[in-house]
Amino acid sequence: MTGFNRRRFFGVAAAPVAAGSFGLLAFVEDSKAMTDVATPVAPQARSDTAPIRPFHVNVPEAELADLRRRVAATRWPERETVADATQGVQLATVQALARYWATAYDWRKCEARLNSVPNYLTEIDGLDIHFIHVRSKHDDALPLIVTHGWPGSIIEQLKIIEPLTNPTAHGGTAADAFHVVIPSLPGYGFSGKPEANGWDPPRIARAWAVLMNRLGYSKYVAQGGDWGNSISEQMALQQPPGLLGISTNMAATVPADLNKALFAGAPPPADLSADERRAWDQLSFFYQKGLGYAQEMTLRPQTLYGLADSPVGLAAWMLDHDDASQKLIARVFAGASEGLTRDDILDNVTLYWVTNTAVSSARLYWQDAVKPHGGFFDVRGVTLPVAVSAFADEIYQPPKSWAVKAYPNLLDYSRHDRGTHFAAWEQPTLLTEDLRTGFRPLRAQLGPQHA
Repeated sequence: MTGFNRRRFFGVAAAPVAAGSFGLLAFVEDSKAMTDVATPVAPQARSDTAPIRPFHVNVPEAELADLRRRVAATRWPERETVADATQGVQLATVQALARYWATAYDWRKCEARLNSVPNYLTEIDGLDIHFIHVRSKHDDALPLIVTHGWPGSIIEQLKIIEPLTNPTAHGGTAADAFHVVIPSLPGYGFSGKPEANGWDPPRIARAWAVLMNRLGYSKYVAQGGDWGNSISEQMALQQPPGLLGISTNMAATVPADLNKALFAGAPPPADLSADERRAWDQLSFFYQKGLGYAQEMTLRPQTLYGLADSPVGLAAWMLDHDDASQKLIARVFAGASEGLTRDDILDNVTLYWVTNTAVSSARLYWQDAVKPHGGFFDVRGVTLPVAVSAFADEIYQPPKSWAVKAYPNLLDYSRHDRGTHFAAWEQPTLLTEDLRTGFRPLRAQLGPQHA
């Protein structure tokens, strides 16, 4: 891969997405349907009268039957000619996934979990934004907006909702409570698909500030990984009134001189510490061997028709995001017990399938390449308070020496010896504790909140 293409990928950041309905799917905007599951929404700001509409998930059975039929009818290639995953996701892994998907997986369990928390839609800047909003029973809770990435979704964050909003039942105190807002990115999940270009991370960041204001939160914090980090950092750069700080589990800390050397394929500098050398090696591997998916989505996302037509093709594409998480998922489908289960993985893939968002989500990469806003790992100059969660098997584990330079107002740095790219999903307990610890110094700034 050329340095040019690596640079192009790391100047990616958001999403125009094709318009389109959910076809046969019955995703219901119905206040009656939400009566049993919705908690009250905080009052909307007086200056913003746009409605917030309850939302209920109900995928027609015919759609699920068609999914199972397509999985069972998959035309398989021959197995890889190597004994490992160097040619991509191995045939045995995908066939094990397909067997479970077609014969044992139950989407209705995921649907029930989604509908057990309050879901809403609201129009921002001409686009419907879907979000989960769970208020803590503790009135002094800190409002938090959490943003997913690709190939993630709101499924990633379901495990952290209860420990964040109800800390006294999960090893914390009332002083650790959060009100939690989890939006679906434009073009992802149940959010609308933009019909024109322009929905990049800065625009999404502005929309998130509108959302938090609309929910009545005068002060709040933000968290994210992958695209969620990019959008949270854009919010920190924009400094909307009320944003106190951010937390990231995929920090952007790589020094410019090291980025330049990595792009050029240079050898690692001799003066790197052990942690810095490990980060260098992780980045070098990712730049050289792990960016195939991102190149295609950055350059030609519309070409990915196969992902909208083949559920198994979609699953394989999503599994091959990064080496460590792909290997973890392979172990899961080989029978190992890991932080993710087979159902976890298929909940996320099925959400992409039933919403037909494979291509619309991919355009996020193309959009930012049109107007780059800095690479995923480039230092952006964030001066607001930042808490960093550094998981061992993230695309790269940012060393503390880089984090303190990238974020001059570093609230907390937590380094973990386990955990891959999907922190909230795979290691919810660790991330929950990081959020409690990292944001604790900011709670004194809350003052009176709308409730």
